[in-house]
Amino acid sequence: MPFGEIVIGAPGAGKSTYAHGKYQLFSALERPIAIVNLDPANKSLPYPCAISISSLITLEDVMQEFGLGPNGAMLYCIEYLEANFDWLVEELGRLHPDTWVVFDLPGQVELSTNHESLKHIIVKLGKHDYRLAAVNPCDAHYITDAAKYILVLLLSLRTMLQLELPHVNVLSKIDLLSQFGDLDFNLDCYTEVQDLSYLENLLLQGTKFSALNMRICELVQDFGLVGFETLAVEDRESMLRLMRVVDRATGCVFVPSASEESHVTGQEKVPSTRRVNFDSLFTTAAGPIGGIRSDLEAKYGWGAHDVEFFNTPAAAPGDGPGSAALASAANVDKCDVPKVEFGIFDGRTENSFAPSGDGFVHGSALNGNIITHFICNRVKPDSTAKTVPINDCTDAIAATPGKTGQAFADASNIAFAENV
Repeated sequence: MPFGEIVIGAPGAGKSTYAHGKYQLFSALERPIAIVNLDPANKSLPYPCAISISSLITLEDVMQEFGLGPNGAMLYCIEYLEANFDWLVEELGRLHPDTWVVFDLPGQVELSTNHESLKHIIVKLGKHDYRLAAVNPCDAHYITDAAKYILVLLLSLRTMLQLELPHVNVLSKIDLLSQFGDLDFNLDCYTEVQDLSYLENLLLQGTKFSALNMRICELVQDFGLVGFETLAVEDRESMLRLMRVVDRATGCVFVPSASEESHVTGQEKVPSTRRVNFDSLFTTAAGPIGGIRSDLEAKYGWGAHDVEFFNTPAAAPGDGPGSAALASAANVDKCDVPKVEFGIFDGRTENSFAPSGDGFVHGSALNGNIITHFICNRVKPDSTAKTVPINDCTDAIAATPGKTGQAFADASNIAFAENV
């Protein structure tokens, strides 16, 4: 039976965009994947949809037949799916057993916080040997306001307690965070959620809401469950890192592939999802995981630095949005002037940005800031070769606000050349 993830979150958090990015990534890695759309109101899907709840029930039909509003009709649709769970099982049964299944949920947060139908569906899927994790994208801009950040913390905690799944909270759209100005604290203060007392000075004092917010912070800290990963969907390395986190959360990294034979006597007839992959257990403890998730250089032509990044455990976020927050674990020792190019890359139909230069391997991105930050974080100071130090990239980043397209690339390239 397959592994997979339940993608939940508030409207506009980037659920469907993440699902589309996951589909593209798995397709590049030649890992089988299928996306199940469980949002009956989502008519324009950005990804190829293997199964859609619209084949069973639509939001418009419910609203017209029962005179319900959008929210009430959405709850009815999920309840109807629960009552017709056999339909979902039949549709899922047509997929290959090794297919990674992504369930794209609607944006109504009550479905994952206090409504029981989604939880019942998850429990039933578990009884059919589905190994699932919950991925909860939250718009990163909420951390720029203390009160909104506390709201996200409480909502994430409530969702974790309700669904009772391995849970991965994600600050999505992290590449756009720099548009909202500097953070009051380092990014890791928000992602690790270790000490929330520092938020007190950022809240309006002398109101009952200030005291309430601090009590909520104490509640979140008492549970000690909430933490966040970061994600920029257009950044391949960011997607790879989150994929690795979700793989570990579901436990699929500890399960032998279908082509591998079980070395445990008496488990020859046990389904692969129930067999223990002792090789992966020991290699995970001792070093990088083997198999298709590490054989990237030979199979896909990725550079050595990409392989090193992929096999390096996730590090703590760095000192600010758009700098060490998306930093790579690998360093580049070559003396080469990096450049930002603007044009058609990676089979896109629209212009995008991409880096050029020996050692600067990265996919294209519509947001040029992703590429400039990647270049700045990819290089290191070297006493024997003149490269671009991380701290010297300030000019390149400062030269680009307000510029788009080729003008953005030219401004970045001039700044990079002056610092070499």
